[in-house]
Amino acid sequence: MTRTFVGIGFGAIQSGLFLLEAFESGNFDRLVVAEVATDVVEAVHKAGGRFSINVAESTGVRSHAVEGLEIYGPQKAVDQAQLFSAIAEADEIATALPSIEFFRRGSPSPAELLAQGFQRRLARDGTRETVVYAAENHNHAAEHLRDLVRSALPSEQHARFDQQVQFVNTVIGKMSGIVTDTDQIRRTGLQPLVDSGSHAVLVEQFNRILIEQIKLLDFQRGLNAFQMKPDLLPFEEAKLYGHNAAHALLGFLAERQGLQFMSETRDGDLLDFVQSAFLSESGTALCRRYAGIDPLFTEAGWENYVRDLLLRMTNPHLLDQVKRVTRDPRRKLGWNDRLIGTMRLAIEHDVQPRRYALGAAAAMHLLLGQKPSQTVDTLLADIWSDVDISTETRATVADHIHKGLEVL
Repeated sequence: MTRTFVGIGFGAIQSGLFLLEAFESGNFDRLVVAEVATDVVEAVHKAGGRFSINVAESTGVRSHAVEGLEIYGPQKAVDQAQLFSAIAEADEIATALPSIEFFRRGSPSPAELLAQGFQRRLARDGTRETVVYAAENHNHAAEHLRDLVRSALPSEQHARFDQQVQFVNTVIGKMSGIVTDTDQIRRTGLQPLVDSGSHAVLVEQFNRILIEQIKLLDFQRGLNAFQMKPDLLPFEEAKLYGHNAAHALLGFLAERQGLQFMSETRDGDLLDFVQSAFLSESGTALCRRYAGIDPLFTEAGWENYVRDLLLRMTNPHLLDQVKRVTRDPRRKLGWNDRLIGTMRLAIEHDVQPRRYALGAAAAMHLLLGQKPSQTVDTLLADIWSDVDISTETRATVADHIHKGLEVL
């Protein structure tokens, strides 16, 4: 039986993780992807389905070629038909979109694409099973997507859909990005996505990706490098309140120092400061919350995690720009996001989040520069307006941010 992989979205994670892993595994006969950017679709078509990925290792950058990709634009009727057919026969599918809001966007939307493909599959007799990996950096992305797809199917297909298709959450700690500066691409020897193209994909070598336990009885993974965990939530929180929080803290403080690349923080007091936050604020709180769950949530396990991540975050070959890390400060100050969420977690476990408060203050300072007519309190009220928060809790977190601004 032939095996087919289908990707929805063709950004850095899709191209530099899922498609690269699928191709190099040798376990798939077809690689198919849906992408709305028509110029990218045409460029890959012209390249005969061949594209390149740059992988930042500890000692340099190595280029990897992927061949045989079928890429389609879902806006075109003829391409829609190809995508519906590929989804109908797919064994593994991955969505890698900017956020879960994109599940509903477009015509057809990603959820509608999947529903149309599965409807064709389920209309035929057969027992083929499919896993859908949701890579949108949201704790319940898989559930959101499953519900949208299921609701678009005829009710008589729901039972077979539930038996044959599993939507799986992921924890993707792989850093990646798109390099669009053509001078930088040429200067650093990066391989463009396609020959003579205007952008390059650069990802780190790391591929220890965590996924939910797959429960389909007869399913055999083609993407067998991923590690399954029976409960993904502790690791999702370790990524958000550990990895993402420390990365944001380092980025916002680096921005205040006028640095361009994250690697410029590799030697100095700034990285030591962030390491202390990662260990004693994120680490202490998470290890208290998840004690006994996994070796990660021990003093030694967390310390190894921190040291490895900080080396990876500041890898000079990754060319990670500070402005990329600090973009959208409003979102990163969300009540449940990396900075405020980490502060709340620390407070809940009797840890004073002084260092993360400084990161939140730096993000707020950047946001105030974009909204000069607003005050800290009016901005926070606006950012947290859709969350039901007690007055006392809101005041406690806001007070930490005000103190951080005083320190800045």
